[in-house]
Order: sequence, then structure tokens, then C-alpha cells
Amino acid sequence: MNNFEEKLTRLEELSNDIKRSDISLEDALRDFEEGIKLAKDLETELNAIEGKIQILMNEPNPMVQENKPELTDFAPTNTQTGTAGAPQAGLRQDSLF
Repeated sequence: MNNFEEKLTRLEELSNDIKRSDISLEDALRDFEEGIKLAKDLETELNAIEGKIQILMNEPNPMVQENKPELTDFAPTNTQTGTAGAPQAGLRQDSLF
């Protein structure tokens, strides 16, 4: 089964089969096991879809390209000291103890 709708349809079929009065115990058990597997697959898919929806709902304007998050780098590394963004002279605080 490829998509969500097909899996859901199959789960409904299995549920209806189990409710029949003329089904054997072995067939009911087999249908139940298949149904549990399908239900777990469907739950996983629903969780993924819900996560995508939450992401889309939290974006201010998801369809606008200009709303992409802007990432800024740290200050460039000083090639002499190997540090990035070191405080300028006079801005360092000495130990208070």
C-alpha cells in the first residue's frame, strides 16, 4: 500500500471483517495483527504531517521567499591570535576576586 488513503481503507476493511460473526479465530487474529501494523504506520504518518503543519503555521509568511531566516556569522577570525571577536582594549573585566 502506497499512500495514507489506501492504508486507511484497508484498516477499515480489516475492522469490518473482524466484526463479522462468521470469521474464524485465526482469520480474526491475522486481520487484527495486520490492522495493528497499519494503525502504527498511519500514526507515524500523521505525526509527520502534524509536524509539517506546525512548522508552516509558525512561519509568518511561508510562501514569501524574502522571509527566509537570516543567518549571521561570528566576527571573522583574527589571523594573528586565532580568536574571533576578542574584546577591544579597555573592555575586559579583570577578576573581581
